Amino acid sequence: MDEKERHDKGMAQRRKVLGNEWVDRANAKKTALTSEFQDFITRAAWGEVWTRPHFDERTRRILVIGTMLALGHWDEFRMHVRAALTEGGFSQDDIKEIILQQAIYAGVPAANHAFKEAADVIAEVAKAK
Repeated sequence: MDEKERHDKGMAQRRKVLGNEWVDRANAKKTALTSEFQDFITRAAWGEVWTRPHFDERTRRILVIGTMLALGHWDEFRMHVRAALTEGGFSQDDIKEIILQQAIYAGVPAANHAFKEAADVIAEVAKAK
């Protein structure tokens, strides 16, 4: 597979996971500074890792949400919680269970903050419906 095919495959996966609206907004914000980075993550994260056959999409979503919580990357946490709820068929209870699991391994303070962030996202998604 060449780089264009990898990019196209990655863009299709990125749209599937995050939704067209989110990806279109990210693409519209590209600048001379960020354009190569956006191309890189589309090829590497979405075209290489997210399209690997071993784990299904639901498992990958759970891993990413848990990892973002553990690392305290709250913008990415919110983005993936929103995408899981709107594009991935996740319920509020699914998000709760991920956070509870991470409370043991990533710590109660991180989980406490994750519940706040998740509640905000859940409210935003409900309002948008």
